[in-house]
Amino acid sequence: MDTLSDIPQTFEAGLPQGEIRKVLQPSAISDPNFQNLLKFLMDWINEELKHEHIVVKSLEDDLYDGLILHHLLQKIGGIKLDVEEITLSTFNQKRKLTVILDAISQHLELEPSQTKWDINLIYNKDLLATLHLLVALARHFKPDLQLPPNVCVEVIFVEPTKSGMKTEKAVEFLTLSSDGDSSLKSDAFDLLFEKTPDKVQEVKQAIVKFVNKPLANLGLTVTDLDSQFADGVILLLLIGQLEGYFLNLGSFFLTPSSKDDQIHNVSFAMDLLKDGEILQNPINPEDIVNRDIKTTLRVLYSLFLKHKHS
Repeated sequence: MDTLSDIPQTFEAGLPQGEIRKVLQPSAISDPNFQNLLKFLMDWINEELKHEHIVVKSLEDDLYDGLILHHLLQKIGGIKLDVEEITLSTFNQKRKLTVILDAISQHLELEPSQTKWDINLIYNKDLLATLHLLVALARHFKPDLQLPPNVCVEVIFVEPTKSGMKTEKAVEFLTLSSDGDSSLKSDAFDLLFEKTPDKVQEVKQAIVKFVNKPLANLGLTVTDLDSQFADGVILLLLIGQLEGYFLNLGSFFLTPSSKDDQIHNVSFAMDLLKDGEILQNPINPEDIVNRDIKTTLRVLYSLFLKHKHS
């Protein structure tokens, strides 16, 4: 449990009871890697838009109304939308920003549950959401752009309760190791899905057979890798069985009731795998929660490599 001094003052009041909000840990902003990513993205945008004499000095303050975001989308993606160039009222700015974000989701082929931003977060100048949006745009439209790798931040989940402000910490990745090296863009699982999709089911069956052996001790059976690991519960129990960990039930949600609970569970699992030096590359917990099967397979395969002869 964190103290209220760790939480931005704007979240101490006005947040309805029962609503959970995610905020950046204030100390994370001064982290050199985080600052390096901020500068990199600002320099990138300014270089893209220099011929239009546009200069970005603050990502969250300059992109929130959609004006510069639309110019960037035109430049890097050739996408010109039927929106007003200049909008002054809150209503028109939000309407314009909605059109732009909908177009981005369409071109990136993202469902709402897969995005780490939305109209309200961007318009309210949420820096974390703005960074996720820009990183996603860079990855999609400029795949050769070498983003600063392995940038992660500590976030706080804030929830007002009758007894006070409840908070939980988690680590969130903004970029991964593959962002800094084009040679790491594809791994064995990328190639598996792209080149030999007919073999995917065989791999999944082999992983299911592997995980069910230790889970049988708990009376559990996995039949669907796509969904049963998404909330982190079975993943944590599997790690406990394989690694010999005693997992305190108070350290994770045995019956998660929200996406935030699920992210907490998977983040906890990733921390355990990282401490055990099992994961070769960082994993974004939200990818597993969003049922990205390649990410789930990467995690389970890392456990398989260590325990296949157990």
